Amino acid sequence: MKKVRRGFTLTELVVTSVIAVIVILAIGITLAGSVQGWRTAYGRAYSDVAMESYSARRAFDGVVRKAIRQGFWLSDTGEELRVKYYMGYQSIYPDRYARFYLAGTQLKLEYGSLDASGNASELGTTTICSSVSSCIFKTDGRSVQMLLKLDSGSQTATIVSSAVMHNP
Repeated sequence: MKKVRRGFTLTELVVTSVIAVIVILAIGITLAGSVQGWRTAYGRAYSDVAMESYSARRAFDGVVRKAIRQGFWLSDTGEELRVKYYMGYQSIYPDRYARFYLAGTQLKLEYGSLDASGNASELGTTTICSSVSSCIFKTDGRSVQMLLKLDSGSQTATIVSSAVMHNP
């Protein structure tokens, strides 16, 4: 009479354990790589350079879209842009102005009011972004383009933003 053995032999347990360890290590390495990749992508998306580029684009678009076509001025070097615009729908003449310019490594926005004869009165200046290595403005008909290069030392970005002046 033969005895039937139940269970696994030591060899089967060792082979199964080795295979399980290899599979678990492969999954762990894949997950660790995924987490590192996610951290890198998150760091780039929410870095100072990314946030500043978003702010610069938003400020530029918001001002230029309100600008009048006849009321803009661009410096010869393209490093300064001035536009005139209407405060609201009730305005009969362009009663506001904005000036984008580079001050050292900062992109600044000066804004103010205009009287009926076009005399300017500054209301304030704000820093749109820092770590600017260059900023050039260009025009083509009704559109204005901003080519902005940011460099924080650890990360660089080149932003190209274009906006159309909607007012006649």
